[in-house]
Order: sequence, then structure tokens, then C-alpha cells
Amino acid sequence: MTGDEATVTAADIARMAGVGRAAVSNWRRRHEDFPEPVGGTATSPAFSLRAVEAWLLAQGKVEELPLRERAWQRIRATADDLRLGEVVAEVAELLRGRGAPRLVPPAVRELAERYAAEQGTGEAVRFLLDRYADVHSRRLTETPAEVAEFMARLAGPGVRTVLDPACGLGVLLAAVAGAEHAYGQEHDPALARLARSRLALTGTDGEVRAGDSLREDAWPGVAVDAVVCHPPFNERNWGYGELAGDPRWEYGLPPKTESELAWVQHALAHLAPGGVAVLLMPAIAAARRSGRRIRSNLLRRGALQAVIGLPAGTATGTGLPVHVWVLRRPPAGARTPSRVLMAEVGPQSFGTVAELWHAFRRDPEAGLDRPGESRTVPIIELIDEEIDVTPSRYLGTAEQVSADGYLAFRGRLSDRLGRLAALVPEAVPGPGRELPPVALAELERTGALVLHQAGRFEVGGTGEPVLTDRQVFDGGPPQTRTDPAGRVRIEPGDVVVATRGGALATLVAEERGLLLGPRLTLLRPDPDRLDPFFLAGFLRALSSPSAGGTQSGPTRFDPRRAQVPRLAPDEQRRYGDAFRRIFAFEAELRQLAEEGGLAAAAVSRGLATGALAPPPAGS
Repeated sequence: MTGDEATVTAADIARMAGVGRAAVSNWRRRHEDFPEPVGGTATSPAFSLRAVEAWLLAQGKVEELPLRERAWQRIRATADDLRLGEVVAEVAELLRGRGAPRLVPPAVRELAERYAAEQGTGEAVRFLLDRYADVHSRRLTETPAEVAEFMARLAGPGVRTVLDPACGLGVLLAAVAGAEHAYGQEHDPALARLARSRLALTGTDGEVRAGDSLREDAWPGVAVDAVVCHPPFNERNWGYGELAGDPRWEYGLPPKTESELAWVQHALAHLAPGGVAVLLMPAIAAARRSGRRIRSNLLRRGALQAVIGLPAGTATGTGLPVHVWVLRRPPAGARTPSRVLMAEVGPQSFGTVAELWHAFRRDPEAGLDRPGESRTVPIIELIDEEIDVTPSRYLGTAEQVSADGYLAFRGRLSDRLGRLAALVPEAVPGPGRELPPVALAELERTGALVLHQAGRFEVGGTGEPVLTDRQVFDGGPPQTRTDPAGRVRIEPGDVVVATRGGALATLVAEERGLLLGPRLTLLRPDPDRLDPFFLAGFLRALSSPSAGGTQSGPTRFDPRRAQVPRLAPDEQRRYGDAFRRIFAFEAELRQLAEEGGLAAAAVSRGLATGALAPPPAGS
């Protein structure tokens, strides 16, 4: 496709004009001369870039079309989404004076070069990388800048050599300022090229190679001062069978369902003695039963040094709570630490917790305990049947209140209350009519989803974790266990439906390995045909007994009679994104309610015991 044939979506038009999507929808309704779609679908139409540019200028919606938007739209039109990474990588390399043109037409190169001449090569390359990440936000799992900076601070200072074995677009490598040499590896060759360009902007000497780090390590024998990594979560096929005898598994063979523990040990294998590894991990990895032996070995041998909980919603691309694990390669003959730092970060306390970590690193026996915020936990306290290293288990409650501890806790709670406002879901006026429905029975018949229902069975014993209606309604980790024989195993993207006391709740699974609990219904949608958050949101809204839905009783969900709107996949994803934000908002409200109760109990007990006092009169 040439630049003249470039097309744009409504979202693209909104960016070009500096307005919201709703404004573009209004323009289409109110202006008869707004350009007609030239492609796309009814729910996601595509418009001629040339016609849109002319209309925006003629209507005075913009005085001048931003050069970077014109360049980006023509770059994007050069290839389909699957090859867009290669095109963006080539443009970034050409702007840096590297490589030769192969995919990018001269007219597109000329526009990109004009933008680089206007704003500088570095700014142009950063814009391309950021816009590519934005366009592919569903496919990429990028580390937010604040988290990347935090992880880099935990790794340093004084890092001379650094490795990221799953570097994506290179955000973490670029965050480690001052390193003399950086090593990166990325499975996707186009992303590896883009990461190379980002790294070059920092001035750090380094190289990023393409390939699967676990199966084909691009840096065998390389030992670095620091490893920073945001590994892919819940990989189904990470190489469990073919890598069973790999020498990297010094702390135990990672279970097939625990790919993250393979990445942990890959990172440790690349550390020089005394080196530090900082990994972003799903919170469930701190407590999964299958990972107990490896967590135990990491603790006993002094490799796992800190586990830090991050604020809800921190990690992009997942609704899962996440932790940062800080590990070190124990030097030969060094004394094994007796404690592990446990901490929780608030939205405003990244810097404080980073300083806490470095204080702990200097003196693991130092008094760093702050109830509700941090604690240095004796390793012997962690070595029990569970080997659970979830920070919140060890950070204290109102029973351990102190003046400083309560004030810090109150500050974090205030920060979270402030953040809640930004999580309030947004919506715009809708069509004012019910959307055309389709029954789940029809979707099942056509193969768009598969349905499972768990029978009644007892939980308990020493089997595997089970998801029950309590977790679906109230959140939190599963605690009950049962014999896994014959049970339905939950996969990411599954929608679980629970009923209780006349209420109905849904949950979109983002972890694999749990078993479907009693009286729950599991819907496994085909991801190409049904968005799971769209399905979960409409089922809860339309099938709840309080909504007068299609259930046959107050505590029974009949999935085959339930209905959801019949919408195209693009429109489903739009609604799914909205429901995803609603679910995140509800999760934050639940956690705030719990922490608010702790705050009330803490201040009451502090006032009663003399640890706290009312503020002075008139203050």
C-alpha cells in the first residue's frame, strides 16, 4: 500500500485532531460532508487519510496536521499489523543511519526524516517506539516507566553490565542508566530490532539478539552485575520437557505450570557472584503449591532477598497483582542471610522502598520494620508447609500499631483513595436501545465457546488449589485444596460464573493451574470470536437475578438460557475493555475497604494504648 492509499481509524483521527473518540463520532453524525468509510468494518471503519486530512483542515478542526501523525499514519499503512514491527524497526534504523531501505517507500522515509530533522532523531525514534507499543498494547506486555525505573534502582547503583533476557521493546534495559554494557534477548526479531534502537538512544554500549532465551540462550557463559526482567507470565510451552536436565535448574526443576521459576533461575545463572536480579512476577508465584520446593531452596541458600508488592493495576496487559522479586547470586564462602525483606509499595512510595532495599542490602540485620509497610522476616519463619512469600502476610496489622507505622499506613491509604478517582470507569451516551441478543446455547453449538460445570465435591486434603465461589465474589487467593483427578483445570481467558444468595458474579481467569470448584460454571470462549471480558461483563449485567435475567432460580445459573449481545469482535473488545476497567475498579474498592477497616482498627487501638493521640485542638 502506498502513502496515498493510507487509511485511518476513528482513534487515529482523534489523535490527529487532539480530541477524544466521542468527538469523532459526533463529527460523523453532525457533518454530512465527513469522509465516508473506505474499508474496515461497520464497528471499526477505516477512512482515507488524505480525505480526513483535507476535511480537518477545511473545517478548522486543526490549523496544521502534526507532522509526526502524518508520518506515523503512512508508516502504519505500509504493512499489515503482523509486519508493522519490521517497518517501524527499519524506519528507526534508517533515522539512526543504520541499514538500507527494504520495506519503506521513499515518500514515507522522507516524511519520517522531516520529522526527525524538526524534533531530533532521538525524539523521532522514541515517538515511533511509543506509538508502536500503543497500537499493539494487546499483544505487548510492556513494563510501565515508573516500574522500570523502580526495578533499575533496586538493581543499582554501580551496575557495569546488565542483561534482560525477555527485553521486549527494551524499556528495562534503557532504565538502567550508567551501565557500561547491556545484553538483551527477545523472542520476536522485530521487537529485538526496536529494543536495539531504544538502547542506542541511551548511549549504552550493548546488543540485543533475537531468540528464545530459555531454549536458545543467546549469551551462554556471560555473567553480569545485574539482570532485570519482566518475563512472560503463564507460558504454556516454555520447554519443560526438552529442558528437564538443564544445568540452570540449580534450585530445582521448574514445574510445567511455573514458567516464571524457570526465568528466575535463568536470571540467577547469568549473575556474577554477588550480582542482583530484579524480576517482575505474578503475585501467585509467591504461594503456588507447585513451586514450594524451589522457593524453599532459594530462601535456604540466600538467593531470594526481597519480595515487594506493587500497587493494584501496576502491570499493563494483566489484571493480576504483581510482586518484584530481588535475588542475588551468593558469593562463594559468603554468610547466608538470615532474613528476607518484605515490603509493599504505594503509588507515592517507590523511592522510599528502593532506599529501604539498599539499607537492607548494606545491613540485613538493621531495624527496618514498619507495620503495614515493610519487615525483615527471619527465613526460619518462612520455611513452613506453604513457603508463602507474599509480603502482605508478614507486614503487620492493627495489633502492631506504632505512631510512625500508622502515619505511613495512613499516607498510603490516602494515596490509594486519590488514585481511586482515576479508576472510576468512563462511558459515553449509548444507542439508547437493547443490543441484539444471542443465547450461549447457540454460541456453544457453533463452537464459539465450550461449557463446563463442576459437580458437588468436598474440598480439603493435600491436593491442588481450587477456585471457589468465595474467590469469584470476594477476590483473594484460593485456599482450599482437593484431589485433582477428573477435575476441570482453569485456563487463562476462561470465564467463571458463581451464584450465591441470589447474587451472580463472574471472573475472567488470568492464571492457569487452578481447578474448577464446586457449583461453578466455566465458559471457555474462542478468543478469535468472543472477548472474555465482554462475555463476563454482559453475563453478570444481564443474567443476575436482580436484573431480571434468564435464570430459573435465585441461586442457579442456567448458562444455555443466558444471553449476550451479538456483536462483531472489534465491538466486543471495546465493551470488554470497559468491563475490564469496571472489574479493576471493583477490585480496588474491595482492597480499599479492607485497608480502611485496618486503618480504623489501628487508630482505635493506638489511641487506646497511648501509641497515638488526637491532633491538637484547633489543628
